[in-house]
Amino acid sequence: MAETLPPPAGIDVLEAMYTTRAMRRLKPDPIPAETLRAILDAAIRGPSGGNSQGWAFVAVQDPALKLQLEEVYRPALEALFQPGGPYHKPLNSEDAELAARTRKMADSALHLAHHLHEAPVIIVPCVRTGGRPTDISTGSSIYPAVQNLMIAARAFGIGSTLTTVHRMRQDDVRAALGIPADYETAALIPLGYPRGRWGVAARRPVEEVAFGDRWGEPLP
Repeated sequence: MAETLPPPAGIDVLEAMYTTRAMRRLKPDPIPAETLRAILDAAIRGPSGGNSQGWAFVAVQDPALKLQLEEVYRPALEALFQPGGPYHKPLNSEDAELAARTRKMADSALHLAHHLHEAPVIIVPCVRTGGRPTDISTGSSIYPAVQNLMIAARAFGIGSTLTTVHRMRQDDVRAALGIPADYETAALIPLGYPRGRWGVAARRPVEEVAFGDRWGEPLP
């Protein structure tokens, strides 16, 4: 098989990594077919267990199907901030800083939930499980491809965000898109040219999360 060379994207790989952050406010402008294909071709360069490549990607562009996905996604996302949801308590915390930080995140997430259908493309990455129970290692055969996809999108100036909230109603997503039962939907990734500016996302310093030889030992 002839070697497939990637198209030029005009951005350094480390710059793409550092500035690939969640972009939830997207323009409805269409993504060229050749660009979408290049992004997916970059995704499949990721590693998978035993090089099984048991992945599949559904690129949803049909307006009616995108609206169906939003109707699944929106109530699942809203539930996270309602009583009993994991973010309800911090959202209503007496700690003003925590409440403000959670509100900022909630506003961005809820914006996506109510405008998901406007994204020009919604990617649903899937991984074949053969009906076997999933665990953390299952993701090792799909999430590297997901990261490749998002970094490649960034290289082409296209924003994305990784969300898994739809998995609360995964069977509805399978039914809408005709995904076989022996595939897990690993994520739901809207793609589009961002309304906001690119920037380096805030992260804890590496000294706090990386150790030398043993847990808690400073990194050289």
